[in-house]
Amino acid sequence: MQKVEILNEYKKQDDKILLSHILDKIEISKKKQEIQITDFLDMYQIVLVRNFLKKINFGEIIFNGGFENSERKVAIFYPENIEEDEVSQEFLKKCKIIRITLPEEEKGKYVHRNYLGGIIKLGIKREKVGDILVFEDGADIVVKEETAQILADELKTLTRFSNSIIQVKEILEIRKPEIKKEEINIIVPSLRLDNIVSDLARTSRNKAVQILNQERVFVNGQNETKPSKNIKVNDIITIRGKGRFVIKENTGTTRSGRIILKIEKFV
Repeated sequence: MQKVEILNEYKKQDDKILLSHILDKIEISKKKQEIQITDFLDMYQIVLVRNFLKKINFGEIIFNGGFENSERKVAIFYPENIEEDEVSQEFLKKCKIIRITLPEEEKGKYVHRNYLGGIIKLGIKREKVGDILVFEDGADIVVKEETAQILADELKTLTRFSNSIIQVKEILEIRKPEIKKEEINIIVPSLRLDNIVSDLARTSRNKAVQILNQERVFVNGQNETKPSKNIKVNDIITIRGKGRFVIKENTGTTRSGRIILKIEKFV
């Protein structure tokens, strides 16, 4: 099947552009017999690419974001004659971290959106940056080598980071993310996804359906747009812009028959 025919199966222009880029990377990898690395992909894009590669029966790929359970990852394509260990070494060379160390008086002041907002303000495209790991004393930002020094220099021009220490470091020096969670309870009429998204996002059910249609909801890493999908205990729900949640326990029902769920929210 030709490239145009393959891509015609996809309706969204953004999907076509991404998958066209993926096909180009595969072709270059095969032709030049070298490793090719994409920009950073979000959860939706990773699922899209995985499914696409299954469809075209392509298997020489690794996704890596620099640490276990990273949300944003690069896709790494490699020729059949190259071992996965060599691929991993190439990733270590091609990806870095930018470490921002805040001065004492600013520790604990910034959250994820402050760091991301600064990067976007500098005109850096989101796909050039991987996960941003926030700590009390600053952040580790995963980037590709080609972006690292430029972004590090530009971050120093932002007022919010003017007194910070900003360094480019090897990806192996990345700090493990501080995972903070809190337990909350929600009460829903049923285990339908739209009901649960409505409560977790603190919005109306109609708005929750809009969020689903915007492909902002992931269940166990898979993009989900069906409002009637039934959710079960231990499912992980990610709502882009709202956070990640784990359904920990169905604790029973109210007198009116509504379901009480214990939720673990990542904060």
